[in-house]
Amino acid sequence: MSRATAVIAGIVTCIAGTVVASGVVGVGAQAPPPRDYPVQPVPFTAVTLDDEFWAPRIERNRTASIPTALQQCEITGRVENFRRAARVLRGEPLENTKPPGYPFDDSDLYKVIEGASYALSVTPDPKLDAYVDELIATIAAAQERDGYLYTTRTINPAAPHPWAGTARWELERDDSHELYNLGHLFEAAAAHHQATGKRTLLDVAVRAADLLDRTFGPGKASIWPGHQVTEMGLVRLYRVTGEARYLALAKFLLDARGPNAGEKTNPRGLEYNQAHLRAVEQTEPVGHAVRAMYMYAGMADVAAITGDVAYARALDAIWTHTVGSKLYVTGGIGATGAGEAFGARYELPNMSAYNETCASVGMDFWNHRLFLLHGDGKYVDVLERTLFNALLSGVALDGRTYFYPNPLESIGQHQRSPWFGVACCPGNITRFLASLPGYLYAHQGDTIFVNLYAAGTARIDTDGGHRVTLRQQTRYPWDGRVSVTVTPEASRSFALKLRIPGWAREQPVPSDLYRFDDGPAPAPTLTVNGAAVPVEVDRGYATIRRAWNAGDVVTLDLPMPARRVRAHPSVEADRDRVAVQRGPIVMAAEWPDNDGDVRNVVIAADAPLATRFRADLLGGVPVVTTRGTALARARDGSLTRRPREVTLIPYATWANRGAGPMAVWLATSDAAAKPRPFPTVSVRSTVTTSPARRSPRPINDGELPASSGDSTAYFDWWPRKGETAWVEYALAEAATVDHAAVYWFDDTGRGEVRVPASWHIEYRQGDKWIPVQATGAYGTAKDAMNRVAFGPVRTTALRLVVVMQPGFSAGLQEWSVD
Repeated sequence: MSRATAVIAGIVTCIAGTVVASGVVGVGAQAPPPRDYPVQPVPFTAVTLDDEFWAPRIERNRTASIPTALQQCEITGRVENFRRAARVLRGEPLENTKPPGYPFDDSDLYKVIEGASYALSVTPDPKLDAYVDELIATIAAAQERDGYLYTTRTINPAAPHPWAGTARWELERDDSHELYNLGHLFEAAAAHHQATGKRTLLDVAVRAADLLDRTFGPGKASIWPGHQVTEMGLVRLYRVTGEARYLALAKFLLDARGPNAGEKTNPRGLEYNQAHLRAVEQTEPVGHAVRAMYMYAGMADVAAITGDVAYARALDAIWTHTVGSKLYVTGGIGATGAGEAFGARYELPNMSAYNETCASVGMDFWNHRLFLLHGDGKYVDVLERTLFNALLSGVALDGRTYFYPNPLESIGQHQRSPWFGVACCPGNITRFLASLPGYLYAHQGDTIFVNLYAAGTARIDTDGGHRVTLRQQTRYPWDGRVSVTVTPEASRSFALKLRIPGWAREQPVPSDLYRFDDGPAPAPTLTVNGAAVPVEVDRGYATIRRAWNAGDVVTLDLPMPARRVRAHPSVEADRDRVAVQRGPIVMAAEWPDNDGDVRNVVIAADAPLATRFRADLLGGVPVVTTRGTALARARDGSLTRRPREVTLIPYATWANRGAGPMAVWLATSDAAAKPRPFPTVSVRSTVTTSPARRSPRPINDGELPASSGDSTAYFDWWPRKGETAWVEYALAEAATVDHAAVYWFDDTGRGEVRVPASWHIEYRQGDKWIPVQATGAYGTAKDAMNRVAFGPVRTTALRLVVVMQPGFSAGLQEWSVD
């Protein structure tokens, strides 16, 4: 029996009105619950943006991202999985009983339907509406009689996906994702119902939720989701239906999480899915970053409605640790791809940074909720940093390709993709951007909060039924001047709170993790109808309380000089490096603007940072230029130096002009830079490999790793195991070679890549591959270059043939040829 046996009391069954969804605001006009977030968000349907930054992105999300994501759900068989499950339930034979690629594939369709529903809330689209109706009918047909909905088991109950287990819920705490899928279903169903008034998907969700309520809870079976989000979805469903059972179940799932004696645990450890301690006992973010964000957001929802102070206390401690030692300067989270997880404190590598796009979406869900809970602008500061940088990096400017990880450094091995095998990120982008206007404003009593700045109009109904219309005019984030025209329905007194961002108050983040490394910038200024008003900041806001008349104009000036940023000295990856930030935007140096390379540049300490707007670049962006020195290796290994102008663009816009080097943190010393290698035979070669998921660019980048386990920049064939694989160099021109060396990648202790069982080198002669005549052994030592000499051959291509160990994959850090 679980510890979670307390029944939530005093929860009324009235339907919620102002709906806090996945960190966003739903639509509806029902009465709110008796207790809720002290600060209430303004629905995104009440905010119309017409700015040059967000409005085009939201429209591209509607016209490009959502349609192409729906198309990918068709192409990749995600929709067909529901059709196959429905045929089984009708008793029809199936030609293909193979399970879906992953048991969580169902959730990808739910997320895109949620995004499409938000888009329909704002812009009627009969064609999209009809197609979503078809998808919902397909989903409903795949639901089993008792409400169970999980296509991999329904398609083939005897042989579902291996992660699903042989019985319902059996492997939920590991990786079955049965509850995870339903959490996203609940979110999508609520969004669709609120957007269209239809109950088609909501009825599917209610049947599934009722099954969960009959199965789990006090006096029933105990469970917690292996991948959190069910908790958020249940609260959302409670708000829409008024069924207190769903809220109680959300709290039960949170309280049940934690170690129990004798229970089977996930082989990756309980920290992986935040089950190492009870939820209320946790103080530091650990494990899988997306799971953590969804859990923290769900805890905030339950804390707001139930008044559980233990939840709030735990969230405050976790947040303090997050922003104090585990937050990237871009606002991203999740330092390592091993488990898609948080690293240790101050472990913030750049090239191997994971910073999953979904984690950034979750980070903004969580910080928005904390703002609603506490009314403190520091949470919006973090939300804004993540939003403009780590989150927006996740989608290309055309809205059609995506990043899964969002690193802060690259040698060109990173490129956006239109879809992924694990395709959680595109769907999350579609639902977040479609509802983005709901993050701009909030209200509490007779106070209105202006949290984010973007040109547009908001219609705000404050407590007491008073409506106020706010009209923003600004070019933010490119320019810090913001004009707000205030139009109350009738002249009256209330408070207007304008957020003064931390970056405008000499505080990049609300901790000592990052600091500005130059003199203080000009201070913000504020006027009302042209008359100066003191900028007195309390909890991140300048408050103006007065009697407002229609047409009153508030003008806020936030100076935006480009600033150097330094990291805490404990962040080893950023020592002797600076980042550049302008307003909320973190900048990056990218190869097209910098002679093809940026990691070899040392920034001059005394060089000014100049800014100009380039309307012809990346859809119109500011660029920052400064002076630096480019380093390169000569044949004898010595350094050569030449002056160079360094150009930086907004980080979120990188990789829109092809793959190549990029860096956010730029060296301030020779030791921190990566000099351009001497153009050897291998460095100048074009590299290709047998089928693999990773880019082969690191293989001949001319840089040696710290060890075989160094995950900064490497290549491997995982998850292919026990095979024979190859790497091929197409030489720039015919050359005579007689030596080679290989530095193997091996992730023993965290993965399934090992040094190979054996390997050899071949050269191309005509259309044949011929083994070289080696004069020594082909070594497989770790943490060293394995050198081999062979009889001289003249050729235009070389091939490295690798035989993997049985049950393991193989990989390389570097392959050099002389």
